[in-house]
Amino acid sequence: MLSARKSSAQKRAGLRAALKSGKLLRFPGAFSPLVSMFIERQGFEGVYVSGAALSADLGLPDIGLTTLSEVAARGGAIAHATDLPALIDADTGFGEALNVARTIQTLEDAGLCGCHLEDQVNPKRCGHLDNKSLVSAADMVKKIRAAASARRDKNFVIMARTDARASEGLDGAMARAKTYVDAGADAIFPEALADEDEFEKFRKAIKVPLLANMTEFGKTKLLTAKQLSDLGINIVIYPVTTLRLAMKTVEDGLAVLKKAGTQESLLKEMQTRAALYELIHYKDYEQFDKDVFNFKL
Repeated sequence: MLSARKSSAQKRAGLRAALKSGKLLRFPGAFSPLVSMFIERQGFEGVYVSGAALSADLGLPDIGLTTLSEVAARGGAIAHATDLPALIDADTGFGEALNVARTIQTLEDAGLCGCHLEDQVNPKRCGHLDNKSLVSAADMVKKIRAAASARRDKNFVIMARTDARASEGLDGAMARAKTYVDAGADAIFPEALADEDEFEKFRKAIKVPLLANMTEFGKTKLLTAKQLSDLGINIVIYPVTTLRLAMKTVEDGLAVLKKAGTQESLLKEMQTRAALYELIHYKDYEQFDKDVFNFKL
């Protein structure tokens, strides 16, 4: 009730241990705290906070328009609503190396368990769009070193994302990833790989945990959890899945409401009041309130 039962430190330690287990960790994207509660209920291993989903929820394209304070506030709210570890998209770190250092400490304070930083130039764009521009590997190394030196909890996961596959090829992306690991990255997020073969090659080249992005309508073939597990991938994210599901349902429902003039036919598609109250532990709050206010003025 009120927030997760586990502390941020406990969740970070748990994530570190899980990354060493050899098991695939599934992190669906949550664009709100309520969604993160459902992700936990369904038995997933973690929650992902997507920069693209957060931007879209604010009515903005994913081109680096969100601020650190916006991302930390939304990410923190999502992280505190669940006992699962939450990994957040920190885009390019909201600036240069010094800004990255502040970003890491702000996300730590917000209760996140880790973040990934990408090697794109600002204004960045979705990793599955063409014509992305990258910073030099040397500039990205500065950011990673700044991130590693700024964290205060050794279990906070610093992940480096490389978007080099499109412009520098698979070999170029793997070379950058190795450099980022040497600079202090705990894990690597190779964005927009094509298929199993490319993931397999990356796995053989990189010794730290790897993340696979199974986003819809992108450049990467959608692989099953079993396929990813067999390839030795450590984390899979489904960054915008829940937002896309929700928005399609909202779009269809509003069309029905406008045409019919009533939502009566949509009731079977809705989460009931009882189900919502059960998810947010309404009765627990009611009991807590009764226990506190058990006197008369």
